[in-house]
Amino acid sequence: MRALVDTPAGRAVAGALGVIVVLTVIGMAVLWPRGEAIDVQEVLAGDTVPAEVQAVISGGCEEIAGPGCYRLAVELGAGADAGSTQVITLPDDENQPDVEVGDDIRVISLDPVSGLGLNAPLPAGQTEQNYVFVDFERGTPLLVLALFFVALVVVFGRRRGALALLGLGGSLVLVLLFVVPAIIQGGPPLGVALVGAFGVMLLTISLTHGLGAQSAAAMLGTAAALLLTALLALVFVELASITGLASEEATLLRGGSGGTLSTSGLVLAGIVIGALGVLDDVTVSQASTVMALRRANPAQKAGELFHGALTVGRDHVGATVNTLVLAYVGAALPVLLIFETQGTSLGTALTRENVAEEIVATLVGSIGLIAAVPLTTALAAALAVRLPERALEGGHSHHHP
Repeated sequence: MRALVDTPAGRAVAGALGVIVVLTVIGMAVLWPRGEAIDVQEVLAGDTVPAEVQAVISGGCEEIAGPGCYRLAVELGAGADAGSTQVITLPDDENQPDVEVGDDIRVISLDPVSGLGLNAPLPAGQTEQNYVFVDFERGTPLLVLALFFVALVVVFGRRRGALALLGLGGSLVLVLLFVVPAIIQGGPPLGVALVGAFGVMLLTISLTHGLGAQSAAAMLGTAAALLLTALLALVFVELASITGLASEEATLLRGGSGGTLSTSGLVLAGIVIGALGVLDDVTVSQASTVMALRRANPAQKAGELFHGALTVGRDHVGATVNTLVLAYVGAALPVLLIFETQGTSLGTALTRENVAEEIVATLVGSIGLIAAVPLTTALAAALAVRLPERALEGGHSHHHP
């Protein structure tokens, strides 16, 4: 960073980054969650407790749950009734998962309902059903998968991989401690998402790649592309009349907030945060390419650096846009299958909100991604020819966090 600020161009870039940092800090200070969150407990499940299935008993609960129902005898692993055995009744529902003896599940306590389960044999002293089945316990397999991922990143990425993991951890902390609580407490979703995205960008790029010329160009390119993405999302979510109410979760949140939570704002926030995931990869790659070309041939002019790096950028954009589009198609696949089974025409299916929302997110994110390539490449090229060679050191090849 010291070599960067030794030149007028470097000082200008550092000043621009300083403005972004200050605005991000101010934005977090203003939007930081305070007070009470929107109360959605009535529509969303609360804390669950672990339980192990001890027995699966068919029948004996038809008056409560209908023909084909069955009961689970479960031993609670935590909570006020830890160690006790409870009986849970499940209906014969094709959407109900198969539960077997020995399965680890999650249950939630409910206010005792008089008579619930009284016609089924209950453990001694239990006269009513106090818990209901929520989901399976998935902590162990998820932890194993996460540890495998961490090990691979560290083994193949070494020090750079470890720094990338630190950046990823910091990003998740920022999202969980700032973005999510701020939106839940009624903050403007788009504003919160933008401030949070800038915070994540500054944290991950500086931590993983340092504070040199490459990182500076990548940050400025990412910031410009993020603002463009947010502007396009704001315009086209409004033009396409995207309400954000296509998903059950958004409907529950809006109902639980008494209508005060902006679901269209949540769509905007999701587009911005989703775009950041691919933007920093592209911008870092472009800045790195420019610096590498400059180090390989210090005689190259800014225009030559720009055109040389842009060739790499075009290939990168082609692959990344394809990845982005397929990711959104995958998210909308269940909805597309439903439309197909109903014989809905393609034109009608594409304009339905739950598909149109993904289309807007895909196209807006892709436009921001495409714009990031020439923006970052031009910034990096203009900066590289105005910096001493020592300021270009420390660059490295393409990075995937």
